[in-house]
Amino acid sequence: MRHAKLSSRLSRPSGQRSAMVAITVKNLLHRGRIQTTLAKAKQTQRAADRLISLGKDGSVHSRRQAYRLLRDRTAVKALFAEVAPRFLDCQGGYKRVLKMGNRLGDGATLALLELTRLPVEHPQ
Repeated sequence: MRHAKLSSRLSRPSGQRSAMVAITVKNLLHRGRIQTTLAKAKQTQRAADRLISLGKDGSVHSRRQAYRLLRDRTAVKALFAEVAPRFLDCQGGYKRVLKMGNRLGDGATLALLELTRLPVEHPQ
């Protein structure tokens, strides 16, 4: 039975699932928005919220916790230097999930996962 389970398995073993979430969060922080399936977006959303909250804290312990999930030093530096300062004045709502319809191949529900405050792009 599935009583009181917080996350879905996504048809993967736990190691592959955690690696998939780490890669998806890293891409979200780097690009600002990604397109994925709805189930993966919901799973990634929880991890991204936790990481941005850690980035707002800014302590050494928070950096170590973020590194434990991301496994990439440049992504941790970008999280603490670029992404988290954009969200210092808000208590939550760091990202949004928008449904986009179904994929043609297998009918999976697609979603757009994006940060609510995207970086400002300067015209060149």
